[in-house]
Amino acid sequence: MQEEVENRTLTLVVSGTKFTGRLMKAAITKYLAHRKEKKLQKQRSRDTPVIPHGKQTVKQLIGQNQGVSNIEITDPSIKEFEKIARKYGVDYAVKKDRSSSPPKYLIFFKGRDADALTAAFTEYTGKKVRKAEKSERPSVLAKLSQFKELVKHAVVDRNKRKELER
Repeated sequence: MQEEVENRTLTLVVSGTKFTGRLMKAAITKYLAHRKEKKLQKQRSRDTPVIPHGKQTVKQLIGQNQGVSNIEITDPSIKEFEKIARKYGVDYAVKKDRSSSPPKYLIFFKGRDADALTAAFTEYTGKKVRKAEKSERPSVLAKLSQFKELVKHAVVDRNKRKELER
């Protein structure tokens, strides 16, 4: 294996009628120019910054120079909003404001994503309202435990009657 790595070979196909030293030199020069161009192209692709999408830091969001707006959320379940924002493809950043007693979340987003964020926020609030309505209904297990307590404390007449009716 080591020997294969050390002895790398290059196959260069040149079509021509008469193979001379000049033709060989021109072929090698073209090959080296091609390799150099490939190397520069690869380096350029690494140098271009990758534009992040979805959740990112505020600094990255501001660095894209597309205008930033924000919305304030006081609800601690921010993960649900993040899931919906990913679904709508919104570029956003979440900043937690710890200065108030229940922490507030500031959601920064690009100005061009305002419509998508409005739709995502509408879905998020609808989901929260449905969840609140669902939590208002008493759970079946709570009702069952309540009825168990009632049955436990109920006085049951356990005297047997041995009277016959005629």
